[in-house]
Amino acid sequence: MNIGSEMQEISSNNKRIAKNTVFLYFRMFVMVIVSLFTSRVVLDVLGAEDYGIYNIIGGVIVLFSFLNAALNAATQRFINFNLGKNDFKQANSVFCMSLNVYAILSAVIVILAETIGLWFVNTQLNIPEERMDAANWVYQCTILTFIINLIRIPYNASILAYERMDFYAYTSLGEAVLKLLVVYLLYVSFYDKLIVYALLYTVVSLLMTIIYKLFCIRNFEICLYRRTWDKHIFQGLFGFTGWSLFGSLATMSAQQGLNILINVFYGVTVNAAVGIANQVCGTVNQFVSNFQMAFRPQIVKDYAAGDFDRFYRLIFSSSKFSFYLMFLLTLPIMFTIDTILSIWLVDVPQYTAIFCQLILIILIIEATAAPLWMSVEAKGNIRNYQILMSCVILLNFPLSYMALNLGFPVYTVWCIKIFVTLLVFATRCWYINKKLGFPLKDYCKEVLLSIFMVSIIGLPIPLVIKMSIDGLWVNFISVIVTSVLVAIIDIYMIGLNSSERRIVKDILQKKVPFLSKKQ
Repeated sequence: MNIGSEMQEISSNNKRIAKNTVFLYFRMFVMVIVSLFTSRVVLDVLGAEDYGIYNIIGGVIVLFSFLNAALNAATQRFINFNLGKNDFKQANSVFCMSLNVYAILSAVIVILAETIGLWFVNTQLNIPEERMDAANWVYQCTILTFIINLIRIPYNASILAYERMDFYAYTSLGEAVLKLLVVYLLYVSFYDKLIVYALLYTVVSLLMTIIYKLFCIRNFEICLYRRTWDKHIFQGLFGFTGWSLFGSLATMSAQQGLNILINVFYGVTVNAAVGIANQVCGTVNQFVSNFQMAFRPQIVKDYAAGDFDRFYRLIFSSSKFSFYLMFLLTLPIMFTIDTILSIWLVDVPQYTAIFCQLILIILIIEATAAPLWMSVEAKGNIRNYQILMSCVILLNFPLSYMALNLGFPVYTVWCIKIFVTLLVFATRCWYINKKLGFPLKDYCKEVLLSIFMVSIIGLPIPLVIKMSIDGLWVNFISVIVTSVLVAIIDIYMIGLNSSERRIVKDILQKKVPFLSKKQ
């Protein structure tokens, strides 16, 4: 491949990533707005008791979504890898084997759910006797919904592997309309509204899965199912999923362990502060997660194709721009969190503001490090990596216990988590340097040094503005505007190299008529 065609391909890939990011942001915006509206209306229609029953029973979906994430990551990785090698036959085998595995898993889950699960719902949960029939309807719908979503995973993974994020965005509109229709039907229904809601939610999941399947069959040749059983693919999928679950369990255990410790030492009031802080920070983190979802397939494909120069460049740029995006979003929030919380909430639990600030710092570090673990995922052999990372992550619990037991303030647990997250980052860098030949010195120079300079230069000015201007609203608006402007200028002047600044200029000249005419 000559230099001109290579540069053209790189430009095409970069444009695809940018376009997919826009589609994913649109999808996220639609889903967040609809979710906030429908959850409020459903609570009003069902009432507190029925809404509580649905959340208790429907919590099974949340539990199994943890499994869904690991399965989706495994399927997508192997499909991406084979597409990167242009091995469409093997990609089709992965797709077919995924459907086979999930069909078997569905049967196992149904057996467990209709025996142990059914016993637990009817004998152990605290549900009013007169609502047990409705609760059992909800439970059966929950099982069916989970199975439907499980079967959708290979189609979902294929769409991500082919980077058709536009389909995601458009189907989000359809799903939003269906959810709004469910809310309307709840209002006009004369039957038991809890049962109606559970049934309608299952129907929505079924319709979306059918749409996904039809789209994939018509657009992707790898999604044509054929009867096959490949022992090697099964072992690869099973092993990758198992070790992904192992790492995710370590992360979840550390997170839930901290919540339990806070509850033991400080009670439910501080847990409420943690919940609010997680909700705020989770919303912010979605922006970066959508950005990273857009370039994740490219990382795996470049590794599979043996294009290691682009593989490393993509890790460098995605890591750096993940930080810049988080920095741009979090800088104004960090300095105005007290005002934001007072506007949003009537009563703000103690420690909520400082929890938000510290958790945002953790999310910035994790967002910067995400492309590094994606590079390990691209390689596929993740057993040793997951064991090592899990051991480091689990340090959160004993260190936090010792700190709280010694009488340190409750926010110390998040300070400890920042330290452990940095330790995980450093360990991850060391691991991929040893196992993948990752150019760590170049990464430190081009990425970490730029990030450090942007942070040092960008923080003081908003802080001075916050401390020097009186008046709630004047201070609030001034700090937000200053933070955003400082972050943009700082990133452009300090964070970008000359070629990146040239790309930004070209984009602005094409998209902004004023600038192009000036030229």
